[in-house]
Order: sequence, then structure tokens, then C-alpha cells
Amino acid sequence: MRFPIFVMLVIACTAAAPLVPEEKAMAQSSAVAPNPPTPTITPAQMNDSMTRLQAELLAKYGEGQKPRIRTGLHQVMEFWRPEDGDAKAYEDFVRTNFAGDQASLDEMFDRFQRLLEQLDGHMHEINREFRTQQDLDLGTVRPYDDIFGGYDPSAHVLDDFFQNKLAFIVLLNFPLTTLEERINEGPKWTRRQWAETRLAQRFAKRIPADVNLAISQAAAESDSYISGYNIWMHHVVDDKGQRLFPPKMRLLSHWNLRDEIKADYADPQTGLAKQRAIQQVMERIVTQTIPQVVVDNPHVDWNPWTNNVQPAGEDDSPSPAPAGMKITNAPEPSTRYAMLLKTYRASRLADPYSPTAPTLIDRRFNEDREIPEERLRAMLEQVLTSPLVPQVAKLIQSRLGRPLEPFDIWYSGFRPGSKYTESELDQIVAKKYPTAEAYQRDIPNLLMKLGFPPDRAQHVAEHIAVDPARGSGHAMGAEMRSAKAHLRTRVEKTGMNYKGFNIAVHEMGHNVEQTFSLNDVDCTLLQGVPNVAFTEALAFVFQAQDMALLGLASPDAKTEAMKTLNDFWGTYEIAGVALVDMAVWHWMYDHPEATPDELRAATLQIAKETWNRFFAPVFGMKDVMLLAVYSHMIDSFLYLPDYPIGHLIAFQIEEQMKKAGNIGPEFERMAKMGRVTPDLWMEHATGKPVGADALLAATEAALKQIGTNP
Repeated sequence: MRFPIFVMLVIACTAAAPLVPEEKAMAQSSAVAPNPPTPTITPAQMNDSMTRLQAELLAKYGEGQKPRIRTGLHQVMEFWRPEDGDAKAYEDFVRTNFAGDQASLDEMFDRFQRLLEQLDGHMHEINREFRTQQDLDLGTVRPYDDIFGGYDPSAHVLDDFFQNKLAFIVLLNFPLTTLEERINEGPKWTRRQWAETRLAQRFAKRIPADVNLAISQAAAESDSYISGYNIWMHHVVDDKGQRLFPPKMRLLSHWNLRDEIKADYADPQTGLAKQRAIQQVMERIVTQTIPQVVVDNPHVDWNPWTNNVQPAGEDDSPSPAPAGMKITNAPEPSTRYAMLLKTYRASRLADPYSPTAPTLIDRRFNEDREIPEERLRAMLEQVLTSPLVPQVAKLIQSRLGRPLEPFDIWYSGFRPGSKYTESELDQIVAKKYPTAEAYQRDIPNLLMKLGFPPDRAQHVAEHIAVDPARGSGHAMGAEMRSAKAHLRTRVEKTGMNYKGFNIAVHEMGHNVEQTFSLNDVDCTLLQGVPNVAFTEALAFVFQAQDMALLGLASPDAKTEAMKTLNDFWGTYEIAGVALVDMAVWHWMYDHPEATPDELRAATLQIAKETWNRFFAPVFGMKDVMLLAVYSHMIDSFLYLPDYPIGHLIAFQIEEQMKKAGNIGPEFERMAKMGRVTPDLWMEHATGKPVGADALLAATEAALKQIGTNP
């Protein structure tokens, strides 16, 4: 999945410049008295006030409230700044806003959850509308569209909530928790305790509005860069000037390039040549030796081996060449890595305001994923170093009838329906879905094929709107119950193609999860799933059924075994990609003053080292750089580790659905668990915590089922 990362206030819930000399003179002559200095509070005064307030509140509400009083006073103190008021203001605030009995606390909880849902929902709607021109295929993106898309209307909300004291009211009455507490004590908590935990987490950091806005702008800029990074494949030529790809084929990097490699396994005539060409294109992108003029340009022919660029020998462009276009093989000037540095530097602006998670790395693992980095790394390496890897590789090699090549990390021959060519699949899909509206109308039918009862299929379909995407597609959930989730998918002029359908089914999985985990969860303070990997996992469940949804595959024992091998090989590949992403972010934090060229060199070295450790022993080739091609590295802020964990989670979920005998009802049961810790959610869903054991055991069984010569 790819979707823009917006720096919103939170996940939805219910429950002055120096004066110039002339100005100084005017100010001094003014009859208006200067503003009095803002009262401040010293640490000693704060401690005195806390001691006094604790005794006072205990006398008023009783010993039973002692832990809440102590925790609340301490939490407010941690975030109170001199500009928030003096000792009297602090004491008055506490006396007025501490909910000392259950009825008052319940009323406060209900009010906050209802109003915060409305706030988040409407802010999200504004953000979605402001990004419409960038995200949807609606014509030219103007410079002002980029400004709208980079504007985050919620950027000031957190600041406002601290200034107007609403954040302090929450911190005074609801406890902040550590990841260790959530992991160890969370299984014993009630749903209300979990909801209170998520409410308090909204205000665990006090990040200024200008920092949030800067992060949002960096995200929008990098996303815009990636969304337009297309390669016109009919104009990729070999040394003999031959064209391997059909006219008008425009592939977005990296998604469509990777998917074309997968599709070409079904082409016995020219598939291998096309895959080798795409690998060369990818390497040029990663190394930034790609001529800048060939990016999203059908008016030039390009040989990616020699890097020679010439005027297009054939015209398949929808528009004339730009006036004054210079045809040169001058490379793109490390723009890819300059964009990555911008996202890193914008993220660092939040570090001083996050004392318990002082880097984006900490925030991604300890707060967003709620899986410690070392535990996640261990799960990935368990797959990467498994003795099953060379066994599966040997099987792939025998099926291909040739030695493995680097692009075979994307081998798709285990997938059901891989006997169909890309063009055959495109024709089937285009006939079925000529427009985004056609896909919209078919959602209830698709959901029923997945096992959802008709009434639940209709319920979900009514909460999803389908839009034609400018890029590869993404899912954008609602943030309040009265709004709809949006499914963005790419629909070409000739209709949806198979790649678009595959992505649409994936994004529909997100939308279904988003609908259940918002509209049907018992408390919308728990809206969502534990982390992004879980929503990816649930989307993978849908995506794996794409051929069955087209009526082109029917499951049997061999098909299930093949699917398991496909899942294992895909997890192996993306686990290496995730380790590269993680290592690059550590490198940037270790080298904060790096230039784009230095970052490029470091990224290439990290990609090579990761390949050499985990892939070279299997492929027999060293120093391959393909693991660095994923566009998520550039625009998605350390997002890639969610994918392999998502594969592991998806496999566990699918195994449970097989045991239960259906997808629909089990999917709904799981999604309605809401945003608790990953292991607690998974134990509720499948009876076991998150891990790689289920995938590895099933892969071993699948190898026995398939044999070495299928």
C-alpha cells in the first residue's frame, strides 16, 4: 500500500518581530501602556503547589483517589510551561478541572471522545479535499495545488489544546503509560482503560504547530515527487534500438516497475529481456545516474545500459513535447536523496518535543508500531536466515530453468493465475471495470465473494467512495462515523488494468478494516488497529484473493501450498528492504549534516551490504543495489518495516480464517478489536502473539506438498 503520511493531530476518537527605529519611537510616544510581563512559575513554586493541591484534593475526594491525584498532578507539571501561567493559575486550573468522582470522570470521557471525533473527522476532510488535485487524476497540478496539499489544517490544534488547557485537562485526569506497561499490563485492562490510555497518548508530546506544519510540507513535497516518477517503457531501448514494451506503457517507480517484473514471468518470449531491462532502469534510479530528461517523458528514447538519450523514434505521447526541451543524458542531481534528507530534517524538528521517544526511529517503533525495534529486527532476520530460503530458491530456479538473477526477488510464479499474460489480465479487468464507478458498483459483489453476508457487504460498500488516482493508488479512511473511506485507484483511459485492480483490491481491504474499526468498534477512542502493519496485513488478505475475485483461480491443496511459498518469498524480499530502510535512518541520525550525494553513497553501501549478507549466498551475486529502489524510502518516513511484519501478521490471520472456514465474519471480528497492543490484538485474533513461526512452519509443509519438481 502507498498512501500519503499526513501529520495530523492524532487518530480519531469518540468518548513578535523586532521593531525598526521609527516603530520604536511611535511605540514610546503612544498613550497605550505596555503590556505587563507574563507571570511565570518556578520549579520550586510548582512543587509547593503540587504538595498543597495533593493534600487538598485528598481531603476533598478521599484516599481512593490518591493514585489518580498524584499521577495527574505530575503529568500536568511535566508539560506546564511558564507561559501557561503562574502558581495561582496552575492551582486554579487543577481545582477547577480535576474529576474527583466517577460520574464526573465518565461525563468528561464521553464529552472528549465525541468532540475529538468531530475535530479529527473534519480536519481530515479538509486535508483530503486540499490534496484532491495532487492525489486524483483531475488534470494539471498547479503550483498553488502543491501549497494546498502541503498545508495541514490540524497543525495548530495540538498547540491550541495546550494553550486553552484542554490538553492539560486530559493529562490531569487520564494516565499516560509506557510501552512496557501496555505490553505487560494491557491484557488485564478493561476496554475503558484502553480507551483512556489512547486518549492520554494524544497529548504525550507538545510539538509546536510550526514543526507539525514543516513535517506535513516535507511529506507533501516528497509525495508529489514520487507520484510523478513515471518511466515510459516503450521508449526504453536496447543496444539494437529494439523496443520491448508496448506503446503508451507508463510505469510508476517503484510499484509498477516491480509489478511489471512480476507480470513478465508469464511471457516466455520476451519476459526475461524485459525483466533485465527493468532491473537496469531500477539501478539507474537508485544510483541517480538516470538522465533527468527521461523521467515521465515520452518524447525521448533511452538505453539504460549505455545511458544514451535520443529524440523519440516513435510517437505515443498524449501531448506535444515541451517547447525548448533539451535532450541530454545529464543525470538527475541526487534529487531522490535530497527529498529523503528533507523528510529526515523535518522529522528531527519534533525530536526536542518528544522526550520519551527522541528520534523518529523511536517514535516509529515504540509509539506507532508498539513493537521494540530489536524484536522486530529479530523477526525479520529469522526469516532472512531461515534454511528454508535456499530450498525455496532452488525450487524457483528449477521452475525457471535458469540460474537466479537479482530481479527474481520478485518472482511471482507461485501465484495462482500466473499462467495468464499481463495483456490477457488487462483485457479481462478493463472489460469488467472501464471506470472507477464500475468498480464502486461491484464492491458489494466482491465482498460477498470474500464471504461477507449480503447485509454486511452492503453496509461496508455504503461507507466507501472510489476515486481515480493520479499515482498508483492508496486508501484514505474516514476519521468520523458520518464520513466515508476513500479508495483511490489508477484507472487508465482504456479502463482499469490488472495492476490497478490488484492495487484496488488491496486498498479495499484497508477501507473495509477502516470501516469496521471506526463505525463498529465499541469505542472510537480505540478506532483502527494496533499499527500500520496490521492494516497492511488485512489488506494483504484481500489482495491475495484478486485472481479468485476475477474468477480465474479456485483454491485446492496445491494452490494453498503455492500461495504459502509466494508469501514466504515475498516476506524474504521485503524483509531485506525493511532492514535497508532502518539502516538508512540510523545513518542519517548519525550523520545529520550529510549532503544528498553523501546520503546516496551511504544508501548504496547499505543496500549492497544487506544484499551481500542475506541474498548473495542464495543468488550467487554480490553488491546488488535493488533493495534501495522502494519509493516508500523517500516519501513515507521509515514506513517499510511495516510491510514484512504485515506479511507475518497476514499469514497468521489467514491461517485463522482457514480454520474458521471464512474470511468475511472473521475479518470483521478481528477489525472490531481496535487499537490495542500488537500481541494482545493477535492473541485475540488467532490465539498467539505476532511472530514468524506460523509462516516458517507452513512453508516447510508447503515444500513437502509441492516437492522439488512440481
